[in-house]
Amino acid sequence: MLFDFATIPAKERYKLLVSTVVPRPIAWVVSQDAGGQLNAAPFSFFNAFAGDPPVVGIGIGSHEPGRPKDTRRNIRETRQFVVNLVSEEMARAMNVTAIEFESGINELIEAGLTTAPSLHVKPPRIAESPVSMECELLQIVELGPENALVLGRVLAMRVRDEAVIDAPSHYIDTPKLKLIGRMHGRGWYARTTDLFEMPRIPRAEWKPAGTADSKPSVVPK
Repeated sequence: MLFDFATIPAKERYKLLVSTVVPRPIAWVVSQDAGGQLNAAPFSFFNAFAGDPPVVGIGIGSHEPGRPKDTRRNIRETRQFVVNLVSEEMARAMNVTAIEFESGINELIEAGLTTAPSLHVKPPRIAESPVSMECELLQIVELGPENALVLGRVLAMRVRDEAVIDAPSHYIDTPKLKLIGRMHGRGWYARTTDLFEMPRIPRAEWKPAGTADSKPSVVPK
């Protein structure tokens, strides 16, 4: 079935994208406005885009036409934010912060979360999150009247101690983080604990298509 996006309304294009581009990591963003009011909200149009400089990107829309989400407005005002990642144990609290509360409501308090100071930025991190990234605004790319891509430079990262294998070598036990990802529809998520291993193939070991052993092996974990 071909879906020509030139002929499909925006709402239907969105449905197709979020039903197929899965799983998506979740940026649980803490920001604050110029007056210091905190805001926390999750976004699944999110990923890492570069290592040098270290850059993450978050797609942030609007509550309604002409009213950008608080996170986007706060980041534009203060140029600082913290991206927290979501573990299985924090899924419910993350879902609470997704509620469209009235402006001025502290989602962190509503979700029963605690905060801890950041090193380089004013917004705090979510203490219960297994990974937190302090970010400064690099650029906001406007994607039409209601959406924008927020690019942030990562200034510091905190990882839960028990998930750090070797701190001097910066080795992380990724499965131990038990992160979740966003799936399709309004309420589906995925765990990241169902893994399989498929090593990269060295060029010298590649067998041309059609020859014996030309297919890489997949080793379940």
